[in-house]
Amino acid sequence: METEHRVSTLELFFDLVFVFTITQLTVLLADDLTPRGAGQVVLIFTVLFWMYGGYAHLTNQVPPDRTVRRVLLMLAMGAFMVCALAVPTAFGAGGVAFGLGYLLVVLVHGALFTQAHGRGVLWFALPNVLCALAVTAAGFFDGLPAWGLWLLALLLQFVTPMVVQRVAASGAAAQPEAAEQTVGDQLGGMNAAHLVERHGLLLIIVFGESVIAIGIGVGSLPLSAGIAGGAFLALTIASAKWWMYFVRDEGRAEEVFAQTPPERRFKLAMGAYYYAFLPVLLGIAVFAAGVKKTIGPLGEHLHTGPAVALAGGVALYLAGNLVFRAVLGIGPARYRATALVLALATVPVGTGWTGAGQLVALAVVLVGAVVAEGGRSPAAQARGTAAESVTGS
Repeated sequence: METEHRVSTLELFFDLVFVFTITQLTVLLADDLTPRGAGQVVLIFTVLFWMYGGYAHLTNQVPPDRTVRRVLLMLAMGAFMVCALAVPTAFGAGGVAFGLGYLLVVLVHGALFTQAHGRGVLWFALPNVLCALAVTAAGFFDGLPAWGLWLLALLLQFVTPMVVQRVAASGAAAQPEAAEQTVGDQLGGMNAAHLVERHGLLLIIVFGESVIAIGIGVGSLPLSAGIAGGAFLALTIASAKWWMYFVRDEGRAEEVFAQTPPERRFKLAMGAYYYAFLPVLLGIAVFAAGVKKTIGPLGEHLHTGPAVALAGGVALYLAGNLVFRAVLGIGPARYRATALVLALATVPVGTGWTGAGQLVALAVVLVGAVVAEGGRSPAAQARGTAAESVTGS
């Protein structure tokens, strides 16, 4: 039976600072709704979210319950703030500042993790340092060399988990009598309740970003019935996405992690809370950028960029959510898969009709998916998924 391990207020404070980077990415994308702008946002966020996951894993094993740990975690918060401030110019004049801030994030993470892994931290700390150095070096270049160094950083991040798991497996094979301890030491037995709660709190803060985008989009415009209606529709869409995760998925995710042996949770967490959460969080940011560009000229035809951002943001969220469910073996998937396709189909509504029309269409799609799933409780869905699995086999 695991001891209860709750998310501390300092961790929540840390998350608030990290989410400022997502706010900045939304601004960056809203100012450059092009493939180039989208590519920059994806690269920057993927690199940043890797280290956010590293800190979530860190505090899961090394709680900030001592003065030194708290001070170091606050130092990392300051480094993330530097990264966030440099986001709008990360592919330009602010590239070096972004890289140096990111390097400090990595170094503090490695220093704190030595308390859980000792010298074993080198297996993931060194690749993280190389990743930070690649990002820093990118700040000295423009064009293709800069993009190449950012892609190198991503490659290092995606290779690191495989290296760590291989090292852990090799250690277990060399000492079979202490296999469980070796794997636990290398990868860490993650506390299920803390892991799920931490990422749920992050998600709710990011949802707040989409709500803030509504107010920013309105700006100093007079509050008309149309703008109030558009704000209500945007909030409805955000609420439907909240419902999908927090009402339908979060509790079941905690059950799955609690039932998974501790030595296997690292791989499961990578799939569910890193690879799947990347499109989930990006989708919220992309939708927020679309809202900022839509909420003012709500009754007009949308340009392709804002229309794609609205539909693409919802589709990204649903795609990540479907991957999340697939990794954890929860379902069903058909309602959300259908909603994903229908969300993408709303682009012509925005470009051919109005932004208001596209928001209505997206709200109908998401609320419809929630209602369709609502006829079955999460427990009933789990039984249905199990029955479908048995039938299929």
